[in-house]
Amino acid sequence: MSDDEKHSKDFIRSIIDDDGRSGKHGGRVATRFPPEPNGYLHIGHAKSICLNFGVASEYGGKCHLRFDDTNPAKEDTEFVDSIKRDVRWLGFEWGENEFFASDYFELLYAYAERLIEKGKAYVDSLSAEEIREYRGTLTEPGKNSPHRDRSVEENLDLFRRMRAGEFEDGTHVLRAKIDMASGNINMRDPTLYRIRRVTHHRTGDKWCIYPMYDYTHCLSDAEEKITHSLCTLEFEDHRPLYNWVLDELETPSHPQQIEFARLNLNYTVLSKRKLLRLVAEKHVDGWTDPRMPTIAGLRRRGYPPEAIRAFCERIGIAKRDSTVDVAMLEHAVREHLNSVSNRYMAVIDPLRVVIDNYPEGESDELDAVNNPEDPGAGSRKVPFSKVLYIEREDFREDAPRKFFRLAPGREVRLRYAYFITCNEVIKDDAGEIVELRCTYDPATRGGDSPDGRKVKGTLHWVSAEHAVEAEVRLYDRLFEVENPEAAGKDADFTETINPNSLEVRPRCFLEPALAGVKPGETVQFERLGYFCADEVDAKPGALVFNRTVTLRDAWARMEKKG
Repeated sequence: MSDDEKHSKDFIRSIIDDDGRSGKHGGRVATRFPPEPNGYLHIGHAKSICLNFGVASEYGGKCHLRFDDTNPAKEDTEFVDSIKRDVRWLGFEWGENEFFASDYFELLYAYAERLIEKGKAYVDSLSAEEIREYRGTLTEPGKNSPHRDRSVEENLDLFRRMRAGEFEDGTHVLRAKIDMASGNINMRDPTLYRIRRVTHHRTGDKWCIYPMYDYTHCLSDAEEKITHSLCTLEFEDHRPLYNWVLDELETPSHPQQIEFARLNLNYTVLSKRKLLRLVAEKHVDGWTDPRMPTIAGLRRRGYPPEAIRAFCERIGIAKRDSTVDVAMLEHAVREHLNSVSNRYMAVIDPLRVVIDNYPEGESDELDAVNNPEDPGAGSRKVPFSKVLYIEREDFREDAPRKFFRLAPGREVRLRYAYFITCNEVIKDDAGEIVELRCTYDPATRGGDSPDGRKVKGTLHWVSAEHAVEAEVRLYDRLFEVENPEAAGKDADFTETINPNSLEVRPRCFLEPALAGVKPGETVQFERLGYFCADEVDAKPGALVFNRTVTLRDAWARMEKKG
């Protein structure tokens, strides 16, 4: 399928195609991804990243990475660095096209003075609360500030003194002079500059006034000669202001703002304010916690960038907001990992098994397939010995009729190894099962019986003598409810946090080959799911694995039913 066919229903690419045919922008395509460096990027940003960088690549253009650093009170170089790392990890590069809104502070200030000189901006001395009162409501028009008719000379003087630091925070703001009766509240004399004495992460204390996003964004786009400024739908009502600023200042370049639906996932919050609260109140272990929908959190959990890009491709670009089932994202992760991840055996809730008729002090090596989906992945040797571990849930003392795993007197297959039969159950003083005594059939080496007898159960296992220990963290969805962001004013979204979103298994046993797995590598624990070697807490001799996803795929089952 060609790119044109693949994106035939994508309205943004249709607009770009029309622009190309008409010669608009001289046939150029330039997009930008403009994050605020006040937090870590999340999966919703991944959709925008894939769109902006993807469109630029497909049309032979370029995509700028531009940091909207106009609010120094909330910004930090930590966030700048994390954003760069995440965009690169997703597979995109911006080369020399790295910019900051702070690069344009002098230019933006000069443009503001030009608006004042044209009578299109004024310094307002109302308080923030008074400005809100004067703005009106959705059903009632606003009213003019008593300072709206200050002379050009007075406005220029006050604005220059604002820059010089003569006034306290909140004393004055610079506002556009548009229309206080406009049906669009964003056009009711919006604030362009405010006083804020905060050290900036790049410009230090050079500035004490900072431009607002709506004013900065359009002029940054124009300065960089962006052709298509792709924004999410919440900026649709801001588009008239975007165009007003560019038209009034008669900028040489006039980008086109186009809005698309943001990504919403069930069982997830994607509000940066709420994510910050989760971190600040320690509901999670920082921005990179594997339960967080941040790109850094997903990476630490073991989500591959290829799966995230495939997910963003599948959900497509729409004009209306909708909610995507998180199972669709998990399906994309499983689909990719199934093809590339090696299989290993690990026991996360161990039950000791002693093979009575296996020679004391001896061991054996058995052949195991690394990945049945990839013949080129080869095989490995798995050690077998007298004492093994199996999953506790794979044994029932009083097994129901349809329980096909191990039980007293029952024979099962050990993966890649032998048939074993349970003969005795050992319990401690409290009545807890602590050990199974079994026998094995040496003739069934490799898991097949020469006499043709069949067994219904196949279990994974680990040799106790050769096992490496690890901590395994079983992650689940962070929220119990489908729409945690729907909590009203009287509800607290943190009350819907899943108390079982993390279960730590401190002493698990893994086959020895897993000791060589690199931090950040995701593998499959046979019958258990996909797990990633933690890149933060793991140390030499102290392995930590995070569960990425289980093997069950709800989305794939839904597709089959559909």
